[in-house]
Amino acid sequence: FIAVSLNPVMAENPLLASMVRYLRYARYITDERVAEAMLAVDRALFVPDDCKDRAYIPEMAYPIGSGQVITAPDVVAAMLSALDVHAGMKVLEIGTGSGYCAALLSRLAGKKGKVVSIELIPSLAKVAESNIAKLPERPANLTLVTGDGSEGYPEEAPYDRIIVTAGMPKIDNSHPLIGQLKEGGKLVAPVGGYHSQDVVLYEKETGKTTGLLPVCFVPLVGKGGWEA
Repeated sequence: FIAVSLNPVMAENPLLASMVRYLRYARYITDERVAEAMLAVDRALFVPDDCKDRAYIPEMAYPIGSGQVITAPDVVAAMLSALDVHAGMKVLEIGTGSGYCAALLSRLAGKKGKVVSIELIPSLAKVAESNIAKLPERPANLTLVTGDGSEGYPEEAPYDRIIVTAGMPKIDNSHPLIGQLKEGGKLVAPVGGYHSQDVVLYEKETGKTTGLLPVCFVPLVGKGGWEA
């Protein structure tokens, strides 16, 4: 058993607190900052209305429209723990989806950091903006962009960290995303087949790629991913 320090969020939302406690115990969360962010951002604000009573089940992903899903909390926790975002960093997210991960990243990057999240599907980008507007305060450090992010977002490059939330066929030194990483930067993405992948951590300083866990993400569609 691993205790999570009592705070007002836990007292108000014991189901959210229980979810985070489990994710720490099961070692999906290995960074206390990720635990704090997940306690501060209520996942129920980002799931469809008919799923709100199941928003805190750690392994559950739910459809959010346009053939997309909100990633399960256990996978989000593992990816963010590996990404290792510190306050003041600039972060790029490919695939805004529901906006949940973007909201968590904004907490991790802090007021002096910046998060850019890009979503290919315009209708889904509107859903994400609507969900983020439900937060007690709209994150000032978060910019939402609509467009093809499969090759990154060079307008704001370079980035300290990049996270991809859709399945990529490959990631190597020739991919545009690597070129948009700062020296010493890190990238976390699901890489593999069209229907199943492994989440990998790429570290630019060494060029090393480490596999983290098997997943099944929707495909990353675009010039830097799969053909539509």
